[in-house]
Amino acid sequence: MCCCGPCAMYRRSALALLLDQYETQFFRGKPSDFGEDRHLTILMLKAGFRTEYVPDAIAATVVPDSLGPYLRQQLRWARSTFRDTFLALRLLPELDRYLTLDVVGQNLGPLLLALSSLAALAQFVIDGSVAWWTVLTIAAMTMVRCSVAAFRARDMRFLGFSLHTPINIFLLLPLKAYALCTLS
Repeated sequence: MCCCGPCAMYRRSALALLLDQYETQFFRGKPSDFGEDRHLTILMLKAGFRTEYVPDAIAATVVPDSLGPYLRQQLRWARSTFRDTFLALRLLPELDRYLTLDVVGQNLGPLLLALSSLAALAQFVIDGSVAWWTVLTIAAMTMVRCSVAAFRARDMRFLGFSLHTPINIFLLLPLKAYALCTLS
């Protein structure tokens, strides 16, 4: 659903067809300048082109090396995910099942994780314990997402991404809530 900028390649003829739409991104009537790679991927899919994953491709990119730039990057990415999901909803019936699952997971996953985390926090405040079903729900959501990625990529290392869950709960979920409230 998102061909990452430093890793993506496009046919020149395909890009030429969509260049005007790509260069004039608007959301809620305002110019939008974030999430260009996700937006271009959706434009390509809407135009009937397909995306391909090449597992042995190698690309170099600059990544944040401290918390502030990392959080700014994640905020841009969260806004892009929400905004472009709204644009891509009508594409879901035409997408590959995995892409549909990915779109649903990128949006419902954080919502379910947030609800589970809030339920755990509420119960902890009320009686000092956390329900087993809350922990089980969070673990199940994490393992399903990581297992699908591992199966799809045929790479068991994706299971290790489950270790990212505490960062997601305590750092990225609040950031995603802020992103949703500040889309414009």
